[in-house]
Amino acid sequence: MKRFSFIARMPDRPGALHTAAGIVRRYGGNINRIHYDRRIDAATVFFEVTTDDAAYLRMKDELSAIGYLQETLRTLGFLKFYVYVPNESGALDEFLTYITASQANIAYIDFDDRGKHPGRLKVSLNVEEAGTVDHLLNRLKSRYRLEIIEYDTTGKHLDDTVFYVRFAQELRELIGNAEDAFLMALLHDINHIVQELQDRGKDPREVFESILLTGRTLQATLGEGFYAEVQRIAITDTVDLFCFQLPCGGNVYLFRTPDETVMVDTGYGIYHRDIAAMFAHYGLGDLQTLGRVFITHADADHCGGGGYLAAPVCLHAGSVEIIREANRAYGSRSETSVLEEVYTTVINLFSEFRSPEDAVLFPAAPGEKRSIFPVLDRITIGDLEFEVLESLGGHLHGLFYLVCPEHGLLFSSDTLINFGSLDEARGKYNALADFLVTSVNVDSDRAREERRALLAMAADIDRDLAASGRRCLICCGHGAVSVLSGGRLEQYGETEHYSAAE
Repeated sequence: MKRFSFIARMPDRPGALHTAAGIVRRYGGNINRIHYDRRIDAATVFFEVTTDDAAYLRMKDELSAIGYLQETLRTLGFLKFYVYVPNESGALDEFLTYITASQANIAYIDFDDRGKHPGRLKVSLNVEEAGTVDHLLNRLKSRYRLEIIEYDTTGKHLDDTVFYVRFAQELRELIGNAEDAFLMALLHDINHIVQELQDRGKDPREVFESILLTGRTLQATLGEGFYAEVQRIAITDTVDLFCFQLPCGGNVYLFRTPDETVMVDTGYGIYHRDIAAMFAHYGLGDLQTLGRVFITHADADHCGGGGYLAAPVCLHAGSVEIIREANRAYGSRSETSVLEEVYTTVINLFSEFRSPEDAVLFPAAPGEKRSIFPVLDRITIGDLEFEVLESLGGHLHGLFYLVCPEHGLLFSSDTLINFGSLDEARGKYNALADFLVTSVNVDSDRAREERRALLAMAADIDRDLAASGRRCLICCGHGAVSVLSGGRLEQYGETEHYSAAE
């Protein structure tokens, strides 16, 4: 027995859902999930069923035979017009005969003989074939006076009677010309998180809009829309650190040493060309001249560009597992969360995630610890020596930190974030993920424990460095490089604004 899914597009009439459920039952299928909400789309129902291969095929054949199975997402057109009909018995019936013959679906009709225009109907139609529209208009023009208000064949202006078709066409604009089967599977996944979030009291329209806004924001910040806030910090006489706050998602850090440049986290894959141009602008070479890359964890905004790089990529074995499973909650207590799994699919798709090919894994922890964190390894970057600390898995399984106590550097990844240094646009974008998965931490209790330990570690390093006048620089996963001030994160030094358009 296997779990299968399908989308049913059924007439909005009593008994239609019962008919579909009866077909599932007739072939021995068990319905594991069903979601229908006429407030979203009055004709579309999402099913997940458990059955065997042969029974599923027979089930699909019968649903298809009665027109209930949706297997394609044809682009629908939208037509809105005024038509002037005589105010006499049978006039509306005659007009509707033309509409029915064209197999167009009426989305809206408005007529009132006591209104301002007593002989005018306002009509909106959803139509599948442009040729059908032309034929219908020619027939209507020969009989009635018409005024075309809007005619769109791209599907951008469909009304909500075909909400999922319209939503799928908006997804196509973000991910390209995907095959119908792939797009329908994606729709099924997205519907699943809508169902889950509805159960938690969220507005389904806000869920759909948040998903689209995530993809649209990424698209809007490419090319001339790309920008970053940049910090340049001299760590030693020979090593400089650059922090690049990208428009969306996590920071990219770059060490410049006499022998190599070293990257910590890659940003989204979709930004790889823009990041290369930005590096060149600052005289840092391009992405192909990197010596090494360290990826702190497997979220797309920190590792999604790994597969675009020629340099060896160093990461935790847990990150490799998350990438393989395509589930950011893998290895955590939230592993079975539908929200986490589907969000991973969607953000990886929107952000053009490409997993690293030349991966170097850190060894298992040998038993040594710093604070509560196992020490996985030690690495050198120029004349800096870092300990690689394994997190407890609060934000994500497989996450690690880098700490160099001697020179006061702590790479905290997403466990510590200076939210106060984020501008409004970055804050709004980050809030989208938080809304869609309810919490970006897969284990909030452990995340709080890790935050406390890292803040205490930074405070200890500050005390050790006090005589030299230096501070522990906290290199956050998002926001500015910061220092502790009164127990809170405060931006260190100045940032400069980089804009690809300037």
